[in-house]
Amino acid sequence: MSMQSQVKDSKTLPVKYPNLVAWENVKQERWEGELEVDGHIPHWLNGTYLRNGPGMFDIGDYKSKSLFDGYATLVRLHFENGRLTGGHAQLQSDAYKAVKKNNNIYHREFSTLPKPSNIFKAIGNVVGMLSGALVTDNAIISVIRLGDGRVVCLTETKKGSLEIDPKTLETIGTFKYTDNIRGPTQSGHPMVFDKELITVLPDFINRGYNVIRMLAGTNERTLIGRVNCKSSPTPGWVHSFAVTDNYVVVPEMPMKYAPYNMLKGGLLKWHPESKAFIHIIRKETGETVASVEVPPFMTFHFINAYEEKGMNSVIVDCCEHNANPTIFDKLHLHELRSFTGKDVLPHSRIGRFTIPLDGSPRGKLETAMPPEEHGRAIDMCTINPIYRGKMYRYIDLKEKTEKSNWHLGGSIPSEPIFIGRPGAEVEDDGVVISLVSDKDGNGFALVLDGSTFAEIARAKLPYGLPYGLHGCWVPSP
Repeated sequence: MSMQSQVKDSKTLPVKYPNLVAWENVKQERWEGELEVDGHIPHWLNGTYLRNGPGMFDIGDYKSKSLFDGYATLVRLHFENGRLTGGHAQLQSDAYKAVKKNNNIYHREFSTLPKPSNIFKAIGNVVGMLSGALVTDNAIISVIRLGDGRVVCLTETKKGSLEIDPKTLETIGTFKYTDNIRGPTQSGHPMVFDKELITVLPDFINRGYNVIRMLAGTNERTLIGRVNCKSSPTPGWVHSFAVTDNYVVVPEMPMKYAPYNMLKGGLLKWHPESKAFIHIIRKETGETVASVEVPPFMTFHFINAYEEKGMNSVIVDCCEHNANPTIFDKLHLHELRSFTGKDVLPHSRIGRFTIPLDGSPRGKLETAMPPEEHGRAIDMCTINPIYRGKMYRYIDLKEKTEKSNWHLGGSIPSEPIFIGRPGAEVEDDGVVISLVSDKDGNGFALVLDGSTFAEIARAKLPYGLPYGLHGCWVPSP
């Protein structure tokens, strides 16, 4: 199943919807209360939806440049026997506490860094970045539930791993790894299973990627295997990756890390001359079973991957931006806040890689679904998590099933999440949950039928919330 969040009717946003709050500061640091439900929440839906993402963009003299510069706001929706309570709170990272104390930025964020007022502070910035003291711990990207029940917020710096209490949204503290694996960055989307977590760490010194495992109940990461880069000058950005039953899929795309920009602007740079590759690593042994060249691609998010039985290949699906990096420019806050009267987001597609395991040097990249079926600028797709790493149905090339779409003109829904009904026997038997920023400045929690996308319940929030990024489901005991 493929679910998407889209901006509808963006051509009229400048005139009709001046109160949209998706890209503005959350109104207060903390709120909690019971929500009135319009519709019917299934009584089997018992647990907590957590969402992470930027929610505080402008503090004192600090003005965020990019969506990814905002400070993390956690949102909680707790479902219990047809009732719904909600809440939100700011993640108490050192970076957030410092900007509040100093009334200005103190740590280096994604595209914004402290501006030195004199030569001594400039030298201090250099020392702070090299030592890691000024590297942000603003964990805005994802929130994950480990197999042992602990809940951790993440960003793409190792330092940005913070444990929280899922019931109160209180920040417990830094999630401290007990191993000696080095490296300042990590994927913002590790793959979490009941017994382990798998992630990918770029290696800037030896130009490659380390595939890492951490068993549930521990803080110790171990090396599964590594693969060297096949292009230059630095490792390709790994915001996310994919897994199958037996393999880890490591992408190497022309969007490269740019550590030399640490004291300048963005930390990523597009290298159009660079080739692109997909590496396939065996989970159990760490062996590289394939490193194949593929057409250039640009993606934030992989959707799923699976092994194609009888074909000796791996199928990998992602939200692919047609090898166009300008999506980053369109995620600057001045772009998001000031629509020009026409659609500005670059087109994207569901891209499907076919990666041969027979020693062939090249793989294929094709469009898995006609863009007219899913709309412009598709991203943040989710699937039934039971089918992660396995063949799944709804965007399969061989069986395209038309699904209904939910939309509301001028509103901006955040990433949907699928929750399967206990005992379900079909892939789409469950519900889809999302949070929506409405055109009038309000917001609401939304519950859809997973099969038809018909709205079955919504609950108005006391005020609209910022867009947010990624979430997870914490089932009730």
